[in-house]
Amino acid sequence: MTQLNSPNSMTFYEHVDELRVRLMRCLVVFGIGFVLCYFVSEPILTFLRRPLFAVLPLEQQKLYFTNLFETFLTHLKISGYASLFFFSPYYFYEVWGFISPGLNSNEKKMAIPFISAASLCFIGGACFAYFAVFPFGFKYFVTYGSPTDVPMLTIDAYYSTCLKLLTLFGLAFELPVFICLLGFLGVVDSPFLKQNRRTAILIITVISAVFAPPDAVSMLMLGVPLVLLFEGSILVVAAIEKKRAMNQA
Repeated sequence: MTQLNSPNSMTFYEHVDELRVRLMRCLVVFGIGFVLCYFVSEPILTFLRRPLFAVLPLEQQKLYFTNLFETFLTHLKISGYASLFFFSPYYFYEVWGFISPGLNSNEKKMAIPFISAASLCFIGGACFAYFAVFPFGFKYFVTYGSPTDVPMLTIDAYYSTCLKLLTLFGLAFELPVFICLLGFLGVVDSPFLKQNRRTAILIITVISAVFAPPDAVSMLMLGVPLVLLFEGSILVVAAIEKKRAMNQA
């Protein structure tokens, strides 16, 4: 198992102070991103509307607001989420900076791979939701019911659903990064992951059933990629162990 630096290298209060500083930096970057994204919030809203309007008749391609401030608050919400997504590499950089004092010199060299992999998986999960889940899921729910059932979606309800799904898939696709990081640190190994494969699949199934839209197709479209990512993580951890053994030899 990889040896961590001495826990006395930083006191508890020093860790708390460092966490506070990094959180403040993230808040500053989030605020800058929020302002920048606000000026492009309308194109982002248009982009998010496309999967829904693609399955609606032309005369029904409208979103409604039920209170005076709903449209304005939706633009603010979109700006906040866009700041989280577009500036996610910086947030992952701060996460790595917080945990790096407990790593040795060789482990600290994994900063760029970790930040790159975490950012790509987060954004990749959101893209998977948009291009794969949204078209099938929206078509299923819009056409569900009798022909007399006409959708009348509000601005807040629709965009909130989109943002929740994008965030869910983005976080879910961080699974291999988390597992590989634990494997690199020596917390878990490939035999342990293989031995607990069934438990992991069960947990993934439960998560998919709870957080995915309540239809079988959406659950499968979340669960199957997570299972594949888990299996890929086992291969990556095994490769890390093989390289570590060769270096030690």
